[in-house]
Amino acid sequence: MKRKICFITGSRAEYGLLRSIIFKSSESKEVKTQVIVTGSHLSNKHGMTINEIKEDKVKINSIIDLKLTHDKSIDIINSMSIGMKLFGRELAKLNPDIVVILGDRSEIFAAATSAMILRIPIAHIHGGEITTGAYDDSLRHAITKLSNIHFVATMDYRKRVIQLGENPKTVFNVGGLGVDAIKNVPLLSRRDLEKKLNFKFHKRNLLVCFHPETMLKAEENKFSFYELLEALKNLELTGIIFTMPNTDVGNQAIVHMIKGFIDKHSFAIAFESLGQQKFFSMLKQVDGIIGNSSSGILEAPSFGTITINIGNRQTGRIKADSVIDCNPHRKDIYQAIQSIYSKRYLEISKKVKNPYKNGATSTKIFQKLVNYPLKSIQSKSFFDLS
Repeated sequence: MKRKICFITGSRAEYGLLRSIIFKSSESKEVKTQVIVTGSHLSNKHGMTINEIKEDKVKINSIIDLKLTHDKSIDIINSMSIGMKLFGRELAKLNPDIVVILGDRSEIFAAATSAMILRIPIAHIHGGEITTGAYDDSLRHAITKLSNIHFVATMDYRKRVIQLGENPKTVFNVGGLGVDAIKNVPLLSRRDLEKKLNFKFHKRNLLVCFHPETMLKAEENKFSFYELLEALKNLELTGIIFTMPNTDVGNQAIVHMIKGFIDKHSFAIAFESLGQQKFFSMLKQVDGIIGNSSSGILEAPSFGTITINIGNRQTGRIKADSVIDCNPHRKDIYQAIQSIYSKRYLEISKKVKNPYKNGATSTKIFQKLVNYPLKSIQSKSFFDLS
């Protein structure tokens, strides 16, 4: 019988990474592909990105609405409780041989917990990483312990998953899926991108991707973003392109501040979701990406684009030389922006190497998903370091 592989996706960024593996699975005659769509994919506030999945002609087997209507901590807890029940029901119905999940978000934790209790093997992608400024850190490590096969992006991350007690035979260093995806996406020219976005690039251009830092209080996040906006507002001959924040606690305050900034500054524009092709094309065209998004760490170096990484949200991740770590204060941010155009960073941008580059990541993962023996895989024991 064909092996049934079930992919679960809850956000635009995560789907962009899983996309190439889902395509390989859907095209294969060796497996039966199942896809569950949930989380912010179903939110109008976040671009209703389920439509991007439909445009890819991916067959969706189940849609799970987590009722993401608000952005307080209790709302996230409520959506997780809904998810536990509905993921359990749908996974029991689909009865996959293995579930594939990526990352560290709350809805993915709920899905992993349901799959584990149903005794469905779990393959987890991008474990072993550290992001000190977000509670995603704890969720990611918890998901690692719920999972049976691990696909990590670097050797350091592989060591960390093993340190968590996972058997080395189940932990595979395959590189970053973001780097792999870049090679498979045809980029738009500057002119075509301008037409699609109805936006004229300026002499200088910066992409801003800022999400709430979930280990901070709401007021602290607002202050950090306010300081960023203060640093941006006096830049000359510079276009500012915002992408809206994800569904983390406190996201609506940032959305409100972005809209207020755009209303007052004609050189700024915002998008709920660019989609993978337009986002990668934008990364290629801009001078730098500013904020605290993982895309500035994982993908931007592949384009030679300088990253200004603000605050602690990505603290602990391995970073390329093109990443400038910065405190959330307007003077520091402004100075970092000026550094983008310095001789030093112009040289770095030409020769930077992405530490997440490995090669054929999606192919390596898919081959393991098809061929890895699943019999008794859930009877795992804690692997002690000698």
